[in-house]
Amino acid sequence: MALVPDQQSVLLDIVSIDFPETEPAQLSEFNGTFSELDRRSPAIQLIPGETSQIVIDLENLDTQPLHLTCSLSGNFPHHWGRSEFPEAVLSPGERRSVVLSFGVDRNFFETEELSMNTEGLQLNYSGRFNVYGSYVNNQSDTNEPLLEFIEFDLFVRPRSPYINLLPQIYREIDLVGRFLKIIETTLDPDLQIFGHLWAYLDPLTAPESMLPFLAHWVGWQNIPTLSLQQQRRLIRHALEIYRASGTRRGLRFYLHLVTGLPLDEDLPEASKHISILENFTQGAVMGSSYLGIDTILGGGKPFHFQVRLLCDPDTIDEKLVRTVIEAQTPAFCTYDLKIDSDNNI
Repeated sequence: MALVPDQQSVLLDIVSIDFPETEPAQLSEFNGTFSELDRRSPAIQLIPGETSQIVIDLENLDTQPLHLTCSLSGNFPHHWGRSEFPEAVLSPGERRSVVLSFGVDRNFFETEELSMNTEGLQLNYSGRFNVYGSYVNNQSDTNEPLLEFIEFDLFVRPRSPYINLLPQIYREIDLVGRFLKIIETTLDPDLQIFGHLWAYLDPLTAPESMLPFLAHWVGWQNIPTLSLQQQRRLIRHALEIYRASGTRRGLRFYLHLVTGLPLDEDLPEASKHISILENFTQGAVMGSSYLGIDTILGGGKPFHFQVRLLCDPDTIDEKLVRTVIEAQTPAFCTYDLKIDSDNNI
């Protein structure tokens, strides 16, 4: 009986692999043209930032149990690949699947080493999956012999959806896909802007540099003393403020945006944080009003209202509040402003 299994004891078979979408090519050393790589070895495509896998079936063809260990080797960085089958014992005829996973750094094409590398970036690598083994009853401290191996190629390629827009004959050429990736990278910032153009036109999400343009677009005069977030909200609701200008609802909404006080739509007017009260009387009516009894000559205040803010006076810019009220009040109206804290209510 043999003490060491031979190379016919193990069968390796690739059952699943992430094939390249196009035929990889390399520059010929003889005529300076591109030619297809020798594809005798299976190939796997590696896309930066994604995981690619090879699934290999391993079968014990021997008549005795085998203790098997596996390893990965090749000219690729060791942290790219890993095996989920470090070692195992296989009975005669037993099959086991081995998953080889490969991952390339997301910024593979953007590393600093690339800008300093005058020889260009290596995109094609080779690897080998090795299986070592021995009989279970004859294990020793010495290294186990190599029983079988599978060689494969690794091609690092960027993913470019542009190539799917080309005719099939061009999609089969690896160089075309890599060239299109350069164009895609150049146009990508503009495409990102177009894809999020709505955010540039919304004052709540637009860049700060866009706010003056958006304010001018709706005819809004920015108030420098307000915070950036308050200015965004005012520009966003400028048209709503214009539509309700000169009304109680419009003034309350404007003060709500400036002060941050709630609208309290469900509360009575006197209990709101922003209360706007108007004093209406019957006035002098011929035949039913008596001077000195229920009517005072010159004692009324027509077109007058009172604004009361229920908040801490120290948190309110009274000058700004008066500016807002005067901007929303008709010229013939007068008003009183009262700021009360919660303790006074």
